[in-house]
Amino acid sequence: MTNDVRDNSARQRFELDAEGHVAFSEYMRADGVIEIRHTEVPPALNGKGIGSRLVRGLLDLVRAEGVKVRPRCPFVRGYIEKHPEYADLVA
Repeated sequence: MTNDVRDNSARQRFELDAEGHVAFSEYMRADGVIEIRHTEVPPALNGKGIGSRLVRGLLDLVRAEGVKVRPRCPFVRGYIEKHPEYADLVA
């Protein structure tokens, strides 16, 4: 599976295009940690697994970059709790 999530550093958010919409997670970077603050999935995409796809993709990008994540967003925090394979990324 390819990772369609991109890091839009100009807007400080990870983005995923889906069905003509953009789902995103806003972040702040500091000292090797990416703090995920808010995740938003357009209402038209609710219930389609887009949020999970976004979070999985952004966590894979974080891992590839070799940094840690601080999940302030409840959705991201919940995703990591349900997917312990990403627990090592939590700062």
